[in-house]
Amino acid sequence: MVFRQAAWDEALLRDLSRPGRVGYVPPLPIGEETDLSLPGGLLRDSVELPSLTELQVVRHFVRLSQMNYSVDTGMYPLGSCTMKFNPKLDDRVASNPRLEGAHPYQHADGVQGILSALWEVSEALARVAGMDRVSLLPAAGAQGEFAGVLMMKKYHEVHGAASRTEIIIPDSAHGTNPASAAMAGLDVITVPSDSRGMVDLDRLKGLVGPRTAGMMMTVPNTLGLFERDVLKISELVHKGGGLMYYDGANMNAILGRVRPGDLGFDVVHMNIHKTFSTPHGGGGPGAGPVGVKSFLADYLPVPLLEKKGGRLAWRRDLPHTIGHLKGGYGNTGVLVRALAYLLTLGPGGLADVSGQAVLASNYLLKKLSREHYAVPFAQGTPRKHEFVVSAKPIARRGGSALKVSKALLDEGVHSPTVYFPLIVEEALMVEPTESEPLENLDRFAESMNAIARTAMEEPAKLENLPKKSSIGNLDEARASHPLTLKLTWKRKGPGQ
Repeated sequence: MVFRQAAWDEALLRDLSRPGRVGYVPPLPIGEETDLSLPGGLLRDSVELPSLTELQVVRHFVRLSQMNYSVDTGMYPLGSCTMKFNPKLDDRVASNPRLEGAHPYQHADGVQGILSALWEVSEALARVAGMDRVSLLPAAGAQGEFAGVLMMKKYHEVHGAASRTEIIIPDSAHGTNPASAAMAGLDVITVPSDSRGMVDLDRLKGLVGPRTAGMMMTVPNTLGLFERDVLKISELVHKGGGLMYYDGANMNAILGRVRPGDLGFDVVHMNIHKTFSTPHGGGGPGAGPVGVKSFLADYLPVPLLEKKGGRLAWRRDLPHTIGHLKGGYGNTGVLVRALAYLLTLGPGGLADVSGQAVLASNYLLKKLSREHYAVPFAQGTPRKHEFVVSAKPIARRGGSALKVSKALLDEGVHSPTVYFPLIVEEALMVEPTESEPLENLDRFAESMNAIARTAMEEPAKLENLPKKSSIGNLDEARASHPLTLKLTWKRKGPGQ
């Protein structure tokens, strides 16, 4: 398949506008000519909107859509982000007018149906994660992280251990982990990886102490490796008086097979917009429910949905709550999609998701050329849902992970994650997910290997790519950090 993305020279709607053009004129109420029953002071004399025909508007947005890339148009192997296809059935369920039309502050008695759906998804997520209670309020994974760390911090304060201000985080962790801990006012302590690419247990023993509030972990980690010492790690941190936090970003690898709660974690956030069938990217919508073991239930954000006597209501008087995170019920449409996904698949289907994701990852890793893509850490160890390779062999000939990624765009495939995790030089982080058919995995591997050969034999061909996408090669420095110069001076007085 030869890829070439549309590249329309599309003007803004305001520039397409011409006076007098009309797309649709709503009819006036029957029997009335001009009276709209609105006070005159509320009626505008004019509305500054573009004057366009319906045809112009439709073509404008269709052309813009043709210049976009999404998981509906092609493979999206963005490592650690689980950009998989999500069933359209779940979108239709979440688009129910009775759901869309509900007011977020309507009295609980009038929305028992919606609350029942939210209660059901919270209970299902608790079972999947091995937790006792779940709050649906966090609007994204990072906010779920932040909530989890705040609960850990407050737990120690309530129990007279406010001096526990250190959070231990592996050097392979997602960047949101140290960011969330720092935002909560805690000190980040980094534990290095060992030669296997996993938490160095011996180094960890020297870090756990009387100031340890807890540890944040991703299982499997960002290298796609299952942390084999996780039970020992949990025991070590708990004996030291700390709590264990699970970053749910990689939960797609263990879905329906392993529960974080059974691995010793006390707090779990779940990226609904990664693992449980909702859109991801573009700034939202997202949802990052946070689950806890029972001893932390009173620390959850409020309001918390509770069921008493067959009636659902919001509780706001939790004794140790960290307070409010978001208005309303959370991102309800996203959560209802997750419920549809969970009910459609059932427990066996969830295990199939993780099994297919792990199989696709290992199959793809096997197909990549070892001559061009080195495997850091534990070369013979199977990966989970994602893997990381290094483009160092290519870099020695003038190529780079970034050039490989840009060349992939011209193949009609989105780039993998590049230069992460930071512990791998020239990192390419690939997550094929369970969505893609075998021929797409083969095509991706063939493209990666062909690009690598070009990098070794004719590296100049990888310069100034992509050429076939709607947006070509950018000046990366200017795109990231536009240069703004401001000349200032102060008038000197006499004799100065």
